[in-house]
Amino acid sequence: MADKLLITSSPHIRAAKTVRGIMLDVVIALVPASVAAVVFFGIKALSVLAASTISAVLAEYLYEKAVRRPVTVGDFSAAVTGLLLGLTLPPAVPLYVPVVGSVFAIVVAKQVFGGLGTNFVNPALAGRAFVLAAWPLHMTSAWLNPLTMDAATGATPLHAFKGGQAAGSLVDLLIGNRLGSLGETSAIAIILGGAYLLMRGVIDYRIPVAYLGTLGFGVFIFGKPGALFQGDPLRGILLGGALLGAFFMATDYVTSPVTPRGRTYMGIGAGLITLLIRYWGDYPEGVTYAILLMNLATPLIDKFVVPKYYGYAHDALARRKAKEGGR
Repeated sequence: MADKLLITSSPHIRAAKTVRGIMLDVVIALVPASVAAVVFFGIKALSVLAASTISAVLAEYLYEKAVRRPVTVGDFSAAVTGLLLGLTLPPAVPLYVPVVGSVFAIVVAKQVFGGLGTNFVNPALAGRAFVLAAWPLHMTSAWLNPLTMDAATGATPLHAFKGGQAAGSLVDLLIGNRLGSLGETSAIAIILGGAYLLMRGVIDYRIPVAYLGTLGFGVFIFGKPGALFQGDPLRGILLGGALLGAFFMATDYVTSPVTPRGRTYMGIGAGLITLLIRYWGDYPEGVTYAILLMNLATPLIDKFVVPKYYGYAHDALARRKAKEGGR
């Protein structure tokens, strides 16, 4: 009987999942998109992904050594950041771009604020926003034709879609036969990875469903220039980085709300901001800034959308009686 009455400190409920296990699941989920990128864009895609991933891991290792913190590269979080950043870049971008972007993502967006669990924005998206501001020409014109592997300077399908032009067949969009960043070409590969994370219970379905649902409904209403309720919501979701952002970026544990209702609000907000930037801004894609802005809004969402703890009603009644008694 004495053995059953042991008193220990919290936490009293432990989950089998670990940071390393969760990050490893994310890496596995990103394998289809990474393989598709290499299949379509060859050695250049592999070099970009390798440069961004290796740079992220090295940046975390060297920074933690320099400030005498425990080295955490073994939890795969730095590798996930580097791989995600690489998938947001064009295939023909100079290799110093992913290197600088990964260093910024790890050191500035993550480690300066205390490391994993204390960053207030998604590090990979922060790195992409930085290199987009630093080298806008490389980030918007370093495309490759997946069929000929020749440099392509024309508009991406998302540019064409915004202007009401043809954006390619649905088959090409699903498979990945189009211009675009490494992780936004093959929609099937991204969906497979997202489905894996959902089945493993790594991510909550509410954010991607709310995000893509809001974006698709908005595209249906405003997607066709000069006419309402005639847009193509499916192409609006498949084009650009919406799928990658919805499944892999917006669902980041640290920078997303803790409650189910809060996650729904975040997805809706990200979808609305993406829609606003795409159709009423000069930049044709808004996924990066939409998710970063909602990352900043996460503390506010958590403040007003909080779960009711056990005894909440009793405490609320007691406070109300105390207030009335003090009058």
